[in-house]
Amino acid sequence: MSAQPVNPNVPPDHVTVEIDGQSLVVPKGSMIIQAADKAGIPIPRFCYHEKLPIAANCRMCLVDVEKSPKPSPACATPVMDGMKVTTRSEKALKYQRSVMEFLLINHPLDCPICDQGGECELQDVSLGYGRSVSRFNERKRVVPDEDIGPLVATEMTRCIQCTRCVRFTADIAGTYELGGMYRGENLQIGTYDGKPLTTEISGNVIDVCPVGALTNKVFQFRARPWELMARESLGYHDAMGSNLFLHVRRGEVLRTVPRENEAVNECWLSDRDRYSHQGLYAEDRAVKPLKKVNGQWTEVSWAEGLAAATQILRDNAGDQLGVLVHPSTSNEEGALLARLAEGLNSGNLDHRLLNRDFSDAAVAEAFATPLAEIERADVVVLFGTNVRHELPLLHARLRKASIQNGTQIHSVNPVDFDFAFTQASRTVVAPSQLVGALDDAALRDAVKGATRAVIVVGALAENHPQAAALRAAARDFAAATGASLCRIPQGANAVGLVSQGVLPTARDVAGMLAQPRQAYVLYGIEPGLDFADAAAARSALAGAKVVAFSQFACASTRDVADVILPIGALPEIDASLTNLDGRVQTARAAGRLPVEAREGWRVLRALGGELGLAGFEFIDLVGLRAGMQNRSVSPVASAQPAASSDGLEVAATAAIYRTDAVVRRAAALQSHPLNIAPCVAMHPEQAAQLQVGAGQMVKVGTDAGRATLPVVLDKRVAPGTVWVESGHGATAPLGAGRVTVVAA
Repeated sequence: MSAQPVNPNVPPDHVTVEIDGQSLVVPKGSMIIQAADKAGIPIPRFCYHEKLPIAANCRMCLVDVEKSPKPSPACATPVMDGMKVTTRSEKALKYQRSVMEFLLINHPLDCPICDQGGECELQDVSLGYGRSVSRFNERKRVVPDEDIGPLVATEMTRCIQCTRCVRFTADIAGTYELGGMYRGENLQIGTYDGKPLTTEISGNVIDVCPVGALTNKVFQFRARPWELMARESLGYHDAMGSNLFLHVRRGEVLRTVPRENEAVNECWLSDRDRYSHQGLYAEDRAVKPLKKVNGQWTEVSWAEGLAAATQILRDNAGDQLGVLVHPSTSNEEGALLARLAEGLNSGNLDHRLLNRDFSDAAVAEAFATPLAEIERADVVVLFGTNVRHELPLLHARLRKASIQNGTQIHSVNPVDFDFAFTQASRTVVAPSQLVGALDDAALRDAVKGATRAVIVVGALAENHPQAAALRAAARDFAAATGASLCRIPQGANAVGLVSQGVLPTARDVAGMLAQPRQAYVLYGIEPGLDFADAAAARSALAGAKVVAFSQFACASTRDVADVILPIGALPEIDASLTNLDGRVQTARAAGRLPVEAREGWRVLRALGGELGLAGFEFIDLVGLRAGMQNRSVSPVASAQPAASSDGLEVAATAAIYRTDAVVRRAAALQSHPLNIAPCVAMHPEQAAQLQVGAGQMVKVGTDAGRATLPVVLDKRVAPGTVWVESGHGATAPLGAGRVTVVAA
């Protein structure tokens, strides 16, 4: 919708209205408040939010409409041709001031201790429309608080019943976890069952709340808004690349809030991106260069640490060196790592740590249909993905598409995941049957008849031992039905690292681990949890010289590394990432680097200089970026992993709050209800065949590695399949092929 000066040639789907003497041409069906907002005419409001359904229950936006016998709520009154509206007349102001007085009757005078103070909509509006002295002397009501989880703090006595949070959980999140109870003055907002919020985007209720009733529990009592510096940054825990602001005081990141970008995350933020900054301040943060001397770790100077790393790389140049890079590494760091590998004559360079099948030489690619356009598709097929956990905000867009546009959504998965939208069909089969499931005639016919169709391929397919066959099936399906293919990149910057040439011309990650090299560079990796095959990684790294560039000096890094060079995480550096749309976005340094840690590009520049390699002559980030260009590297295909036919198939998904080293250390996220303890889930009929029961401990695995886990009975799991979540130490020994399950 756009408001503009009156035009004699008014389009047939527009009307002419007058607001405060200003003539506007606006689309039919627009509400008065929408027309006023586009024209820059302020109207006070509390319950109205442009992304939420209209409720019209706060009445703060009452305006005077000519010939109307009573005040009209601007948020719920459609414009009509020739309508005349006044928002600041004596009559309108009387309405607004009266409503403001009613809202303040029971509102506590908590401003000095309220976290919302300084950025509170109620403060702002009451300053303009409130009385300086209240006429009410009665006792204010008090509402008991309930604990709704580790992320959102409640002080419901401050609630003004705007119901924004209720509408968010119902319409955007789709969980219906908040609601209004009782009536009149006794109305309370809360959960119906007294349990914590379980939605993966719960933190957004903090942003939509216009008062201090719902606030950030992690940020509680830490600082005032005017003490904070805002820095533009990006989400780096999935490929969405959500735009956000990091709020910093004295070099410490204290909170994260969304930065509006309609093409990416709209005005929302996933909890994973909102609360992960806690992990930056974990106890095992790498803060000084470390060198292993006679089996003992010793803090050394940067000069000594770089000298030790230089010696290892110089002594093991060529094919005996492997360079392994975390897929969330920035474009700038990726470009330098590619130069480092090339300068040392090593073609063993890869970032595809989670992949298992490289037989088709597949790499991450941008979505064929841009993110914002997926919600306008007629049909969407979800193939091998728990999109709700992989990309929480894509899941929210799909719910929006289903509700507002009638998008038909079909899923083909080994688990019937809990999606918050209506599905036209669900196909739940074992991973080995996913290829055949896409040949279903009814599914193909449903997609062929659509004007705009999309197939989204996720981690269950991309990281499966027979991923090449699954990718081929998805491509064939897209070609046969006319659907656009959207493969979810397996890493926050997987698309960017492909463009920077962080790919093998010799051995891929599986080859580097199956045929151990004499030395490795690990960049941003937590070795015990970040590899698809943890057992192979542990075996290969244990017998080699390892230079680790790391944000954390964790136990698994200390076990395998010889030198640890501390580097900054994305919130602490200037960097760029490329999201799943192929959109290159930049982040500014916000938090202060801890102690002696340095930006990764600076450390790589120094190391390249010590080695005397070409391409490291720049002196700053501007110089580095000036020399960067996209590199086209065609990785070598490797043999397909041998497929076993014995045992049960594994559906392995990444635990939503165990996806990377920073998230794993965010205490609030680790306390979230979605962060469940490691277990093995199976269909009750499957458990009966194995003669095991709910809660019973079983041994799961192969000769390569086993785990002892409790059984969870879940009818959503396909027969012949067990469902486990990766990212936990307990499940690290398990792969994604087939396993045996026996009572412990």
